Amino acid sequence: MKNVSKFVLFALICGEGSFRQSQNIYRMLQLNLMTTKAYLLKEEFDNLWEYQDACDAQAFMHKWIEEVYKVNQLRHLEIFSRSLLRHEQLILNYFKTGKRFSSGVVEGLNNKVKVTLRKSYGFRTQKYQKYALYHVLGKLPVPELTHKFC
Repeated sequence: MKNVSKFVLFALICGEGSFRQSQNIYRMLQLNLMTTKAYLLKEEFDNLWEYQDACDAQAFMHKWIEEVYKVNQLRHLEIFSRSLLRHEQLILNYFKTGKRFSSGVVEGLNNKVKVTLRKSYGFRTQKYQKYALYHVLGKLPVPELTHKFC
């Protein structure tokens, strides 16, 4: 078993590649380990994003969560499935909008705000932090200051 698991980790993470990798995955499936069950559940969950309708996606999600709880020994997947249930409506909104919207833009703006605030550490007042945010996010010109520096 140690020989198999030593070569299988790369194949499980990267997917099927060479013939040798697929042989190792096949041997791992024959052993019926918890790692194998977790791998199969992970691969099955990837199918969620293929659905076009929110109702079908919701049914798939609930069926997948039932499968996770049937295995009963995959603590990390159980934690993930509880998180799915908590955010179920937000995930289904992706399908309701026809997969047109993503939160990538908002995440990018949040990252710019964090970086700008980190760079502006040590400014004397929050007013100048606000100026820095306006400048970075809105690409505004630098405001006129009361003091001129050479």
